[in-house]
Amino acid sequence: MSEGGVSLLDDIRGEVRSWLDAQWDPQQPLGEWWSNLARSGWGFPDFPEKWFGKGLPSESRRIVRQELQRAGAFGPPHGIATMMVAPLLVEMGTDEQRQQWLPGIVDGSEIWCQLFSEPDAGSDLAGARTTAVRDGDVWRVNGQKVWTSGGHYAKWAILVARTDQSAPKHSGLSFFGIDMRQDGIQPKPLVQMNGSAEFNEVFIDDATTVHTNLIGEEGKGWPVALRTLSYERESLDADAEPGIQTDLDLAIAAGRYASGEIPDGSEGFMPGGLEAWELLCSVIVANGKQTDPRIRDRAVQIYTGIKTSSWMSQRFAQAPEVGAEVSLGKLAATQLMRDWRDLALTALGPHGQLLEGENTFDGLPAQIALSVPGLSIAGGTDEIQRNIVGERVLGLPREPRPHGG
Repeated sequence: MSEGGVSLLDDIRGEVRSWLDAQWDPQQPLGEWWSNLARSGWGFPDFPEKWFGKGLPSESRRIVRQELQRAGAFGPPHGIATMMVAPLLVEMGTDEQRQQWLPGIVDGSEIWCQLFSEPDAGSDLAGARTTAVRDGDVWRVNGQKVWTSGGHYAKWAILVARTDQSAPKHSGLSFFGIDMRQDGIQPKPLVQMNGSAEFNEVFIDDATTVHTNLIGEEGKGWPVALRTLSYERESLDADAEPGIQTDLDLAIAAGRYASGEIPDGSEGFMPGGLEAWELLCSVIVANGKQTDPRIRDRAVQIYTGIKTSSWMSQRFAQAPEVGAEVSLGKLAATQLMRDWRDLALTALGPHGQLLEGENTFDGLPAQIALSVPGLSIAGGTDEIQRNIVGERVLGLPREPRPHGG
């Protein structure tokens, strides 16, 4: 980074530190704090000033997160809405869409989910069969989605639907925002082996969304979907700082959630970045394994993976376009959590199987162990990600498709 860039980041750090020293009040209700953070522009500093930001470089997010942690302050809302929908609207939405949706996203009062995966398409997003047919100023949507995180309490969703049945599968898709609180949309929570009900089946029967909720151009939803998925990887850099909590954990810690609509215990907890590293170190030390050379070697490999993932995310955030890099990042992150699980359970021994009791860390390692297998499925299976890398990066022949899709 140039000297000018370093100086700018130092200026940003000083400015946000001064603002936090003046504004942070641990007694303030969470919803009020999020609203204050959104109005200030410090919640999403790389957004344009017109849209709840400061117009700063993407690296400013990391600086702000560090200063929030230093002050002991809660970060901004974090979830699909802020990770994926908000940056999509800033980059590709219309002013009308930004005015309609961004206020509720940045202050945490409106929760979003994504209606992407389908029972018959699995991780093949381009194979979506859910249809959207235009009827005047509205689109009528029919189909079924699955593995929808938070669908049972979300107010809005981003939707990939097929709007042209005759076009090649990557060309006949469109991308919409759609109201989840209508009679035509019925989410059904799916209880996982870790006991949480994070995911849903969603049945869509003649639901509607207005034409102005079309994001991007009709029939060109595929590149919009790819760009949306890339934001998830880009966001990981901001979360790879210690003490930054996800929206649901933040809600539990604060004793309330701004929208007041999330049932207790609706999701499990999966630490990320340096937070995962700190927990792993605590597990190792508590069990007297810190002098074991094999444990130390594996721990260093995990730390290296965490830092590499953070740097990779920074590169994603600065790239004008991303493609198969997203798949590489997803594969790396999934393997990293497998390695974390294996080492934590090795250090814990038999206690690693328990959800409560002495030396179980409140059952968090066991809970993570039960949750990790889902990471290789959610957001696109490992097999699909490897196909993308093989075909688009290595130039390997496409995998045979029995139905010629």
